[in-house]
Amino acid sequence: MFAQSDFAGAWRMTRHIDDRFAKQRGVFFGQAILTRSDKAVLHYHEAGQLRLNQGPAMRAERDYLWQFENAHVDVSFADGRPFHRFVPEGHVAGTDHPCGDDYYTVRYDFTKWPEWQTVWSVTGPRKDYTSYTTYVRISGA
Repeated sequence: MFAQSDFAGAWRMTRHIDDRFAKQRGVFFGQAILTRSDKAVLHYHEAGQLRLNQGPAMRAERDYLWQFENAHVDVSFADGRPFHRFVPEGHVAGTDHPCGDDYYTVRYDFTKWPEWQTVWSVTGPRKDYTSYTTYVRISGA
């Protein structure tokens, strides 16, 4: 099982998006920086360039809070609203997240640590996509 200190630092990110609803594919290249904000919390900030199909690259950013509790991590939006929970080990499903009419499911894969992946599947009346993200630690960061 991984601890807060295992995730703290800088990670290079590559995300591939398969949007079946909009019939487009996307790719995101960037970094995730996880910094300690208090004893049991990491602030997660990702930023980079997103390109959909052959369109222009655009800046994309997001922030979360990771609260480490016993054997799991509670992920919240930056404003503190709950998002989902996961156990930082092996190949595991996180908790699902209903958001209005949309439904988010996630799987984490830590089996190739220190590289790790997430796979999000999102469905709803106006959404149908899967995103695949790989994280690789930036050495020396």
